[in-house]
Amino acid sequence: MLLSIISLVLTALFIMLVIWAIGTFWAWLGRGKRLRNAADTDAVTPATRRMIAQIEAVRAAQKLKGGKKEKKLHLDREQLAEVRKAEKQIRESFLDHLHIGWYQLVMIFFIGSVLGLLLEEVWMFITAGVTESRVGLVWGPFSPLYGAGAVLLTLVTFQLRRAHAKGWIVFLVSMLVGGLLEQITGWGMETFMGAVSWDYIAGGVPGAITKWVAVPFLFFWGLLGYLWYKLVMPDLLWGLGTPTTKRKAVFVTLLSIYLILDIFMTIMCFDRRAERDAGIPPANAFEQWVDDNFSNAFMSERFQNMVIDTTGDAYESMTS
Repeated sequence: MLLSIISLVLTALFIMLVIWAIGTFWAWLGRGKRLRNAADTDAVTPATRRMIAQIEAVRAAQKLKGGKKEKKLHLDREQLAEVRKAEKQIRESFLDHLHIGWYQLVMIFFIGSVLGLLLEEVWMFITAGVTESRVGLVWGPFSPLYGAGAVLLTLVTFQLRRAHAKGWIVFLVSMLVGGLLEQITGWGMETFMGAVSWDYIAGGVPGAITKWVAVPFLFFWGLLGYLWYKLVMPDLLWGLGTPTTKRKAVFVTLLSIYLILDIFMTIMCFDRRAERDAGIPPANAFEQWVDDNFSNAFMSERFQNMVIDTTGDAYESMTS
């Protein structure tokens, strides 16, 4: 019990560290405009606006002097409250006029894939004592199921927000979206890749509807969707913003190319795994390169939580 509590605390601290690191990096990419944006609204008093201008002037002077330390200026508690109120107004206005595009979707997929994988690995260790690779792509620490789920939840809850949907509607719609995502993903993996990453029936999960959909996890998707709607989605989209700097545009473009190649290579590796098991030799130099670098041993070691079986008898023990 004590070990579980310590693990949960360490996990929470680590997640907070990851979120802080992402926020710091993103602020650097966007060159940081928090105070300047707040000062442009009517939600702050002239005194606070003047203080923000002084802070910006000191920062600019420090850059010109090569980082020489000057006397630090700070906003007091009331001024910080004004800035937070102004930020909320700016955020709401931003979301009202936002059109979600490729830029936001790539970043949400990336963040969801990494944090989802991290949470799953920690959860399996705490609840079952299992430590294994649960990645979903051949390169990098990504679980595309969580990335796709984050994208779908963002798109759906963003539209529900604009429709001013009630909480119970958000909950039910999120259940439906999560269930369809699990069903389509699980069926597609087994049908086209000969791989099973989870099987609620074989795992003896109560309330299993199909191999890939179970009632407890539908409620989990509903709760996650509601929390995403209320707490995550607004600040996530606001934090990502739009590609206002060249740094952001270049970074997301390179990230997009990398993820596309990663997904393509993963599909090709599973395809060649199935063909090798069927005794089909490589048809060209690329397939030979795949066989040389992504062997059956590599695939089994990389995707430890999956059962890869092209005979149609694949299943997964949920606790192994």
